[in-house]
Amino acid sequence: MYDIAIIGAGPAGASAAIFAAKAGKKTIVFENNKGMTRRAWFENHYGIEQMGGPELVDTGKRQAEKFGAEIKEATVQNITESEGGLLLETDGGSFQAKYVLFATGASVDLAERIGLATRPGTEPRIKTVIDADAAGKTSQAGIWAAGTVAGVSVHSIITAGDGAKAAINIISEMNGERYVDHDVLKA
Repeated sequence: MYDIAIIGAGPAGASAAIFAAKAGKKTIVFENNKGMTRRAWFENHYGIEQMGGPELVDTGKRQAEKFGAEIKEATVQNITESEGGLLLETDGGSFQAKYVLFATGASVDLAERIGLATRPGTEPRIKTVIDADAAGKTSQAGIWAAGTVAGVSVHSIITAGDGAKAAINIISEMNGERYVDHDVLKA
């Protein structure tokens, strides 16, 4: 069983995966390569002078894998409760996880299919988002949301931060105390 299953490997999902895997949580990320970030060009992203979306997504996935996250090319088709967690059924098999994080960009299809509460979106062209609280919790226990699908700005730098925030909050809940991860330069 995985500790955290993340649906989506764009900025929100990969950022969450980096924090989760680095914290020692068994992490799997489901990627279907349909995210809007793959069509983006970045010149307004902190730390990046110019970069195409595919390169940003691939870099994020490599960073997550470096810390031990497993990236699986698959589409999650259903999520149900299972003994001790949640069962994710994909077009590539079934997987169990204690927590699930939606980082599906503009897509709420799966969220609506499994009965998560949604609300109108506020960003241009984003009609519906998952109704998540400030920490990222949704209407169903163990299921969280981050990034555009959780109602934050579509800008990748903001969705990446929101993914990190949600991961920190999930890790904190799992650990029973606030989790903080800061890397420092070695002298």
